Amino acid sequence: MNSSADPPLDENGLPVPIIVLVDEHDRQVGLCEKLEAHRQGLLHRAFSVIIKNTAGQILLQKRAAGKYHSPGRWANACCGHPGEGDDVMTAAARRLDEEMGFTCALVPGRRHSYCADVGGGLIENEYVHVFFGRFDGRVIPNPGEASNYVWADGDGLQAMVAANPDRYSAWFRDYLEKFGDEIIAWKPEV
Repeated sequence: MNSSADPPLDENGLPVPIIVLVDEHDRQVGLCEKLEAHRQGLLHRAFSVIIKNTAGQILLQKRAAGKYHSPGRWANACCGHPGEGDDVMTAAARRLDEEMGFTCALVPGRRHSYCADVGGGLIENEYVHVFFGRFDGRVIPNPGEASNYVWADGDGLQAMVAANPDRYSAWFRDYLEKFGDEIIAWKPEV
């Protein structure tokens, strides 16, 4: 029997992810089940990780076919939602390991808000903490999260995404449109 302090469980008996709702200044205003926040398009805290290698290439992952939104689309190395009380950078590093099978030092980049229809009656409305990192080792994607990955050259990436927008996630397209030059120009410490 669950106490009121126990998290709700899904149909498989797994905890339902709870995410942090925020205002336009990233101040917490509540909590919500992740899927419900996406159904209602509620503004919530998120993180996004951009990884580059020493050659300046950007790590892209192809989202797994089983993802509940944006399956099979290319995106940056990883994204996610910190839980209540989580340090956002720590949550981002943990998620990078869970999705792509490696860890590396992360440095904070910008904070960015966007709102996008991601299909299926779902809306991403996020206040995003963007982090950058450098990695040159072996990438081992979690097949439940990513079906493939590539290292993409920064030169021409914006044009490639603009020419084939449906192959890329809404947030990655937004990042490239709003601050793509910053992403491409970021130089990892060697």
